[in-house]
Amino acid sequence: MINILVVEDDLPISNLIKLNLKMANYRSEVVFDGEDALRVLEESSFDLILLDVMLPKIDGFALFEKIKHLGIPVIFLTARSSVSDKVYGLRSGADDYITKPFEGVELLARIDNVLRHYNKKTNIINFEDLEIHLEEMVVKKGGENIELTLKEFELLIFLVQNKNVVLTRDKLIEKIWGYDYIGESRTIDNHIQKLRKKLDLKDKIKTVFKLGYRLEE
Repeated sequence: MINILVVEDDLPISNLIKLNLKMANYRSEVVFDGEDALRVLEESSFDLILLDVMLPKIDGFALFEKIKHLGIPVIFLTARSSVSDKVYGLRSGADDYITKPFEGVELLARIDNVLRHYNKKTNIINFEDLEIHLEEMVVKKGGENIELTLKEFELLIFLVQNKNVVLTRDKLIEKIWGYDYIGESRTIDNHIQKLRKKLDLKDKIKTVFKLGYRLEE
C-alpha cells in the first residue's frame, strides 16, 4: 500500500488530509513540524510527502533541501500563493505545488498524477483485512487466497470503490452485468450472499431495504 507522509502543522487541515487519504486507500502518517519530519524519515520509508511550507522549527523549503537526496516525490501545500513562491518550489525540485484552500478531490488527483509519474501507483486496493490485486485478479484475506468467480470479483471491487454508498440493484446490474442483461435482480442477491460467506463480510455488506446494498467501513 502507498505510504504518504503529511507534514502539516494546522490540525484541522492535517485531519482532513488524513481522512481523504484513508478514503482513497492510502496509508499516511502525520507530523507537525520540520524536525519531526526529519526524524520520521530516518525511521520509516514513504512513497510521497505532502509538505507545508510555513512549518515550525524547519520551514518546508529548508526541509526539502535536507531531504531532496532521498528521492521521494514531494507536493508542497501552502497558503503562500504568490507566483514567486510557486516558481521557487517547483524549481527547487518539488513535483507539484497546491495552494490552500483546496478541495480533497483536487489533492487526490494531484497525488495520483505524481505517483503515476514515479510508477508508484499500486494495483492493490485494501478493505479491512482484504487485499484485492487488480491486475492478477486475486483476493487475499489475512494473507490467504480466496477463490472468487469473475462476477464476484468485479462486484467486490465496485463495492469497495463505493464503500459507505448505497448501491441499488439496478446500478449493480448496470455496472457488473451491463445494460443488456435480461436476467433477474435475484442474481445480485445471490452474489452478495456468496461474498458475505466467502469473505466473512456479513456485518459489512448491509442490505438497504427495497433499494440494494452498502459496504460499510
